[in-house]
Amino acid sequence: MTKKNAFYAQSGGVTAVINASAAGVIEAARQHHDTIGTVYAGRDGIVGALTEDLIDTSAETDETIAALRHTPAGAFGSARYKLKSLEENRAQYERLIEVFKAHNIGYFFYNGGGDSADTCEKISHLSDEMGYPIQAIHIPKTMDNDLPHTDCSPGFGSVAKYTAVSIREAGFDLHSMCKTSTKVFILEVMGRHAGWTAAAGGLAAEVEGDAPHILLFPEIEFDRAKFLAKVDATVKAHGFCTIVASEGVEVANDRDDRDIDAFGHVQLGGVAPTLAELIKKELGYKYHYAIADYLMRAARHIASATDVEQAYAVGRAAVEYAVAGKSGVMVTIDRQNDAPYEWTIGEAPLSEVANVEKFMPRNFISDDGFHITDAARRYLKPLIAGESYPPYVDGLPDYARLTLAPVAKKLGTSFEV
Repeated sequence: MTKKNAFYAQSGGVTAVINASAAGVIEAARQHHDTIGTVYAGRDGIVGALTEDLIDTSAETDETIAALRHTPAGAFGSARYKLKSLEENRAQYERLIEVFKAHNIGYFFYNGGGDSADTCEKISHLSDEMGYPIQAIHIPKTMDNDLPHTDCSPGFGSVAKYTAVSIREAGFDLHSMCKTSTKVFILEVMGRHAGWTAAAGGLAAEVEGDAPHILLFPEIEFDRAKFLAKVDATVKAHGFCTIVASEGVEVANDRDDRDIDAFGHVQLGGVAPTLAELIKKELGYKYHYAIADYLMRAARHIASATDVEQAYAVGRAAVEYAVAGKSGVMVTIDRQNDAPYEWTIGEAPLSEVANVEKFMPRNFISDDGFHITDAARRYLKPLIAGESYPPYVDGLPDYARLTLAPVAKKLGTSFEV
């Protein structure tokens, strides 16, 4: 069997652990050096493949690659760049195959969410059609936790831990000052259509009166009067009220003119200030709010050990699947048991993953729509378990810095993106 090179790319919003998946891919590929040649990475994700801007990962030492396990964000650069359908722009896909062929690439490892799963599937089929087969394996990644057929998505466990820890600490702060100061605190967290991240905040509340008191999910239609009554009753009962709100909650009706990102998704955000103003106007309570945004997905210092382990495992498994001859699949995490938490690695066909979203099941949300159930707690608790601190130097995390050695271009044509 002729040895082929591999191409690895990071897609979409990065996470605290996506580089752990990269480490898993590169380390496993190095161990399979008789089958896999050089691992090239796309500079800025799939855009790097389209523009033939490749990075030679063999220029990185074993120590640097190992350090990716504790380094946040996308070490090779990521991109919000969604390829159009084959019918709309077949040239994009043909360009990818041309670049892969020019660099003797036979393995494609795409690390991302539902949109990248779609691209991965198309490349798998089109490469066969063009007579240059590519073994395409999708590596799951999304802090939204909305990929189907996998127990969880690497990246979620760490933002879930960040959310639960942050709202617990903010709750202690608010409780200590509520007698004479702020009565309401709102934490806005990421989560487009699925409320998994907001739900994780609910883990911080262990007994009656604990923060957070209210969770707002995209899956539950926002009821203004019901929400205000809940806030008011909570302040009267406990002296303060803490809220975790998903950015995807439709609080106002004037959001049709929001910006659209490169994936065709509506630009979200602004839920917290909208809720705060509503509370101030209708109830008169003093408030504070915070928008976690990039801070939550970049917070490697508080990553879940479970998340780090799983992110690394799916990266390694992608290589093992490719070496075994598989293609057109996504690596999955399959839960075997809740307590103790046990999981194995599996696979799912990309045709069942691409552009499919997994939402919070209704039985994970309390009857009143404002909190989580015991079933949700059983699911969420193991995903935030364990600490995996990065090394520190002079009081700050010591993260990997790559050389990002460029690969000489072989095609005489350029490609505009």
